[in-house]
Amino acid sequence: MRSVDYLARRAGIAEGDRSSAEARSAYGVLASLVGVAGNVGLASLKMATGFAAGSIAIVADGLNNLSDVASSMVNLLGFRLASTAPNAEHPYGHGRYEYLASLFVSILIVLIGLGAIREAVARIITPEEVLLSPIVIALLLASLAIKAWMAALDYDIAARISSPAIFATAVEARNDTITTTGVLVTAAISRITGFELDGWAALAIGLLVVWSGAELVRETVGVLLGRAPSAELVERIERRFMSYEGVLGTHDLMVHDYGPGAIFASAHIEVDAKQDILVSHDILDNIEQDFREQENIMMVLHLDPIVTDDPTTCDLRTHLAAAASAIDERLTIHDLRLVPGPTHTNVLFDVVVPARFGMGDDELRERLSACVAERIEHAICKITIDQDYLGR
Repeated sequence: MRSVDYLARRAGIAEGDRSSAEARSAYGVLASLVGVAGNVGLASLKMATGFAAGSIAIVADGLNNLSDVASSMVNLLGFRLASTAPNAEHPYGHGRYEYLASLFVSILIVLIGLGAIREAVARIITPEEVLLSPIVIALLLASLAIKAWMAALDYDIAARISSPAIFATAVEARNDTITTTGVLVTAAISRITGFELDGWAALAIGLLVVWSGAELVRETVGVLLGRAPSAELVERIERRFMSYEGVLGTHDLMVHDYGPGAIFASAHIEVDAKQDILVSHDILDNIEQDFREQENIMMVLHLDPIVTDDPTTCDLRTHLAAAASAIDERLTIHDLRLVPGPTHTNVLFDVVVPARFGMGDDELRERLSACVAERIEHAICKITIDQDYLGR
């Protein structure tokens, strides 16, 4: 969007910089200031127009713009606080202030929608004539064009910096364009049919606003509670792990979101047990550094040596993987070790269990132990059940 690029240059944001803390804050402040200025003008315009026309739907639309002013100011404060450097009390930074701003805006959307519904019901019970002159229609069309531009700007900025707060504001702006269009359409229908639809239009506006606000609340609360990372992010991380020479596999990936631009992750990296430990450690160091510099992810890795030259271990690993997949294709096996003794063989391994797995731990251990017994006599299994934290 050219207008975003122009405003970004005027705000002093370096071209192409979208991930740094400074750029995120600058883009957030830019969107917030545009929101404050635009919504103050629109709220004044619509409320004056609504009172002149006697339309509660237009007045409700103007009040919604007035709430947008508060939303933009909350976003402005949220971005300022989120850009605060980490300190002793908050060593992971303050990025979640942006999520809190998004939650506040979302709740405000719901409250405004409920207020509009209340006023709409009163107007339905006691309908009044709406007087839409050509000047009023022209003003509404102008406000519609301005809000559509603001929505496009917010969507663009939200996509550039992956900001839930700006996305919530963009949804607000999109709702405004829909509601203003609805006011114009219902006014035209009322003029043609003689049946006053102003109250019904306000009711539809209120319901739409409440629904979109509730969806935003659900999304933001999910992030604050520790929602599983996206499948795209998990796939990108795992694919990148496997691109390094010497990496045989990976498991136990965990991703912690402390706010946009503040992602911490940990994982186990499998390497050949025969490989020099210093070489393996160097591989993991390189991976951690690359993720920090190129993905802006603080990665902590654990090294897991894998026996690759013992036929018995390799055969059992393949057999167990197939058995686990037959039980549930989401199950995975890792950290397999065989410790032979004079009377029995200890077989140690971990199995990762997905969320909402229907089988109990004891039953799963019994079934996997039976699979081991098919390959190794006098085996005693030590099976650790791990939880999958990726939502798969």
